Amino acid sequence: MKPSTKAIFKRHGLRLDRALHNWVYFVFYTPYVKAAYKAINLVERHFTGLPFVGAFAGAVFERYHSKVLSFEDAKKILFLNKDLVLGHDSAKRIIPYKYANKLVIKNPSLIAVMDCPCKKASKAPCEPVGSCIAVGENFAPLWLEHCAHNNVRQITSDEALAIIKAMRASGHIQQAFLKVGTGGVTGVICNCCPKCCASLAATRVAKKIDPALSMNAHSGYSIKAAPDLCQQCGNCQEACPFDAMRITKDGRFYNKEQCMGCGLCVDACTQKALSLYADPTKLMPLDIDMAKTALGKN
Repeated sequence: MKPSTKAIFKRHGLRLDRALHNWVYFVFYTPYVKAAYKAINLVERHFTGLPFVGAFAGAVFERYHSKVLSFEDAKKILFLNKDLVLGHDSAKRIIPYKYANKLVIKNPSLIAVMDCPCKKASKAPCEPVGSCIAVGENFAPLWLEHCAHNNVRQITSDEALAIIKAMRASGHIQQAFLKVGTGGVTGVICNCCPKCCASLAATRVAKKIDPALSMNAHSGYSIKAAPDLCQQCGNCQEACPFDAMRITKDGRFYNKEQCMGCGLCVDACTQKALSLYADPTKLMPLDIDMAKTALGKN
């Protein structure tokens, strides 16, 4: 048994079912996500009108979900200089889910990247495929020891940041994923293509059942504009994956409720007319410094 496998069973203790799920999830990453895609499509085609489906989706989302990250918040995770151990987020201030909501990253300088299972499972995958990042010893060793078939490799913090910059330039958002079956902790940062991402697809389908359902937690940021700088070029509208920015004959329109606070519109604005701000009406951002204050210092 490889060291990373032993570590999984040790971490999960008596919950052998979760340990096995943790191992299967990453070792068979692409088939697992392909099966999830089929389930999502099946629900969309046949079951959105059934009353129990919303409750089922809600139960799944409590156990598997993500937190949208701004570029700066993702960067802070990549450049942690010591272990991070925070949570549970019992008040749901940052991660609004019942079970998988701890911020735990041990040995954060250990980073790996491998192929994105959502892209490989998609009928029209975008490039590059190698865009899923693991930070810390809860995830990276398992990937490095078991996932050669997904082109895994160890990288530095600077290399990980360069991947994120390139992904943002091609319209990808960053999400930190949490899952009961992997210990309920963070450490996986995915560069998610809005067209390929299974989690974003699951949320789109779930919202047809109940608009309040979401697998993807808001980043905690909204957009602030400087109208005198805006030239209504439309770059923000083109960059936004959530249809929250529109340029009309009456000017620029911002739908704050649809915005997930990813910041791609800010990146795209050549006039620097847009900026992110921590919105007190939204969730708290997964900003490491804010999280330490909110959840207690490690």
